Amino acid sequence: MKKIKQNVVRFLSNYGMDYRDVDMDANVKLFLEEMQRGLAGKKSSLEMIPTYISAEGDVPTNKKVIVADAGGTNFRVATVYFDHQKMPVIENLKLFKMPAVDREMGKTEFFKTMAGYFRDVIQVSSNIGFCFSYAVQMYPNKDGRLIRFSKEVRAEEVKGQLVGENLNLALDSLGMGGNKHIVLLNDTVVTLLAGMGYKNKVYSGYIGFILGTGTNTCYIEKNSNVTKNKDLDPAKTQIINTESGGFARGHRGKLDVAFDKSTANPGVNPFEKMISGAYLGPLFRDIIRKACKDGLFSRPAAAQLTAINDLSTKDMNEFMLYPYGGSTLAEICRQGSETDTLTMYLLADRTTERAAKFTAINLSSMAIKSGQGTDSSKPICIVAEGTTFYHMKTLKSRVEFYLKQYLENKKGIFTDIICVDNATLVGAAIAGLTN
Repeated sequence: MKKIKQNVVRFLSNYGMDYRDVDMDANVKLFLEEMQRGLAGKKSSLEMIPTYISAEGDVPTNKKVIVADAGGTNFRVATVYFDHQKMPVIENLKLFKMPAVDREMGKTEFFKTMAGYFRDVIQVSSNIGFCFSYAVQMYPNKDGRLIRFSKEVRAEEVKGQLVGENLNLALDSLGMGGNKHIVLLNDTVVTLLAGMGYKNKVYSGYIGFILGTGTNTCYIEKNSNVTKNKDLDPAKTQIINTESGGFARGHRGKLDVAFDKSTANPGVNPFEKMISGAYLGPLFRDIIRKACKDGLFSRPAAAQLTAINDLSTKDMNEFMLYPYGGSTLAEICRQGSETDTLTMYLLADRTTERAAKFTAINLSSMAIKSGQGTDSSKPICIVAEGTTFYHMKTLKSRVEFYLKQYLENKKGIFTDIICVDNATLVGAAIAGLTN
């Protein structure tokens, strides 16, 4: 067993792919530098997008707000209020199909279809908190101009349009009034805001973090540090959408670089391609292929492993959960030599450890930049969402280990990771009630 581990570690290190090759201090420093450059409007791999959304102020109780969630194949509408214990109460929840996911829609049809989904709740409140998880340019009035759609939404005429303004026009055209105060924000921002309604615990700051199919992070920044925007009130703060998946100055192994070049969008979001659910499995497939070529697996196993074209993060995780079970990787290793299963497990385990370390680098950078969390009784609240973060074997516990080892023990900054039920709707409600 010792020799097998040595061979795996040597192999990974030869290509800069082992978690021990990643220096926490050096990578956090680079992350912080990119954050600062992005805030100053200088060339940076981190966009550092101002949201004009505040996380300040108390959430009012027993006041209803309309919420909407558009970000995939579904479009959800509901009403939310917070009871006297500050617990969210979700009512009138309905699920619809996201407009333009099955066919091309023009601008008018798109917004009228969307507006129609609000018919049963439109009289409940004058405010709408709208989680719109597509690329938008935000404005101080809390509206946003669509940059591009993703996730198979086909509505070319909507690009460049103000989402809130056009939704109000569509509501008016359908006889539902067009004077709603619409607060537009993305899923990472609503995740952060959802932490504000978490029980009665006192936090010094908040970070919103998503690690699922993709990854992104947001945090609260002083307006005085957002020097690329000259018209901000320096005494106030706002949430910054960092677009952290784009980080491109940190450690990358040789196989990371090669894998990035093989993707449909080379050079885009290189950090995301090392940790997120859409890419971790395919990256691991390339690691396995290289390991086969370098002789880490027996010939019978190598012949089958190199023939695998599609390997998902779910496949990788199933093997780690049940290395002697019935998954594709487990069956192939079982047909090889007695060392193949252990070799595969060590490769998968160390690749997951590396993803956890990168994740901790991301979160540590956000925590340090926020300037909060130095009082252990008032930690920074990290509101985390995403199946990869919670379901990938040992990933979450390892992230917590690195945060404890690096952020807490070395930097004196304390954090608390939480998961909020219905975070998207709760966060959208808080945005609609406080902005």
